[in-house]
Amino acid sequence: MSKDNLIKDELLRKIQEKTAKVAVVGLGYVGLPLAVEKAKAGYNTVGFDVQDEKVDMVNNGKNYIGDVVDSELSDLVDRGLLSATTDFSIVKDSDFIAICVPTPLDEHQQPDISYVKASTEDISKYIKKGSIVVLESTTYPGTTEELLLPILEEGSGLKCGKDFFLAFSPERVDPGNLIYKTKNTPKVVGGVGKDATKIAAEMYRNVLESDVLEVSSPKVAEMEKILENTYRNINIGLANEMAIICNKMGINVWEVIDAASTKPYGFQAFYPGPGLGGHCIPLDPYYLSWKSREYDYHTQLIETSGIINDQMPGYVIDRSSKILNRYKKALNGSKVLVLGVAYKQDIDDYRESPALKVIENFEKEGSIVEYFDPNVSEYKYKGSKKLGLPELTEEKLQQADLVVITTAHTKVDYNFVSENAKFIFDTKNAMKNIESRENIELL
Repeated sequence: MSKDNLIKDELLRKIQEKTAKVAVVGLGYVGLPLAVEKAKAGYNTVGFDVQDEKVDMVNNGKNYIGDVVDSELSDLVDRGLLSATTDFSIVKDSDFIAICVPTPLDEHQQPDISYVKASTEDISKYIKKGSIVVLESTTYPGTTEELLLPILEEGSGLKCGKDFFLAFSPERVDPGNLIYKTKNTPKVVGGVGKDATKIAAEMYRNVLESDVLEVSSPKVAEMEKILENTYRNINIGLANEMAIICNKMGINVWEVIDAASTKPYGFQAFYPGPGLGGHCIPLDPYYLSWKSREYDYHTQLIETSGIINDQMPGYVIDRSSKILNRYKKALNGSKVLVLGVAYKQDIDDYRESPALKVIENFEKEGSIVEYFDPNVSEYKYKGSKKLGLPELTEEKLQQADLVVITTAHTKVDYNFVSENAKFIFDTKNAMKNIESRENIELL
């Protein structure tokens, strides 16, 4: 048996016997649930994050992610299976290193992979022979082989595929999803070489309760994640454009979608709204558009859907202006109450939330804006902080010239809103079950 096979077999043995030590770099919405699942499976797991607050909370058994069960986290910490640190040297003792750091866009809509690059550089200083690095952060096709591989080899002096292994396995986190969590969502794995794919897949099969699909390369795995979110981006763009057209024609777009949804094949329902939010769907298509230019290809359909979705916060302001005009009110000076700033219902995540842009646009027009969100008491946006109302009262609803629903939280009493608000612009069809609809206008 060759020396290379011995290294691979030893790592597989550690994974199968659950003696492999796991490091998870980045303890956010992706990293912390992943670290918890690996610890629950019996692996000694250490999470790394640059934020002292997150590290301290984990080490004290305190949860800050909605998809993690509080009691499970504290139990794992108490049992010594899970801990956190800001010290990157933990990598020197780790057999499996998962990178789960943010991959945002910069101000020019270009991929910002600085967090991935910096994490990889730090890992390269400590990575040991016989370990595997798996990137989970969503990124453009080619990142694993074109960026991570040379950094890891140059920084460590080790050879990929011989001394250490490298793979990509995209995260598929859907915050607030009550059915599919990290543990039961199917995994896709593509490694640099068959050995890396086999090793990474073996780890996920020992941790998750879902299928693990092995693909031929990291690029395939990277591209499939981009396809997932581009598919949603484009179809939401279509729904938003249909909403604009239906409004001009005096047609209820929500009724149209419900009717189309009765077809048992060939149609999947997507819904309009005030724009796109979250850490993936608004951003990922731009990664593909950016990378495609390298191959002299212009992604027309993807960019068109982006334009449509990006204009929706402005469209909400235009429609709101027309509603206020009926009551001889201008945007300037009107009191607007926004319901919901999280990017989707029943979560506390407001990253890239279109509601923040809606509020910003109202304020630019001179409106006096307050917001209520049962899950987000305050938010930071473009360097400033805004506090939400502590509770939704009759007085605040009655004082508002217009109530705009931008997130359909189920904790909100919409009958109470309807009974007390002068007029409501519902961009999420949150009030679909309200019988008296005289003061409600839909997107």
